[in-house]
Amino acid sequence: MGETDQAAVEGLPDDFQIDLSVEAGEWPDETTLYSLCQTAIAKAFDVGQLEAVDGSEVSLVFTDDASIRELNAKWRDKDKATNVLSFPGSDPDEEVYGPLLGDIVFAHETVAREADEMGIEFALHLSHLVVHGLLHLFDYDHQETDEAEAMEDLERRVLAALGIDDPYADRPLIADD
Repeated sequence: MGETDQAAVEGLPDDFQIDLSVEAGEWPDETTLYSLCQTAIAKAFDVGQLEAVDGSEVSLVFTDDASIRELNAKWRDKDKATNVLSFPGSDPDEEVYGPLLGDIVFAHETVAREADEMGIEFALHLSHLVVHGLLHLFDYDHQETDEAEAMEDLERRVLAALGIDDPYADRPLIADD
């Protein structure tokens, strides 16, 4: 699908671009993916009061477990598949992020398995992971308990605004993706 021209969307910086690529996996069609991601990203910007320069862009890559496992091994020294990886493109020490926010990569099999295990719709879980991945691009993390609490609190608020139930209600804080 590549970069997509879009009308101004409430909550997003002016001329915000989503570069979407489906590389592998049984993902929904690109139009459906784009709409889901645009909605989740706009709500994260709005609720989280995230700031990025006008004309910023985010790259979303939809792939499979094999590909994300390679990335996870190369960049995080973890030889296993994971649901989402984020690769920030902005300096977290700057006041405003952008223009390249970074890349977010999703693994279909893991996302589908997790949604099934949680008994929720695939699209709802993917929306959560889009928000989660985007927050990582804005230097949110969950390696330490206080960081995890702040990140998960913001995720809960964004998801609530999207009409999605709290995914952490019955789970301990995230320690590692």
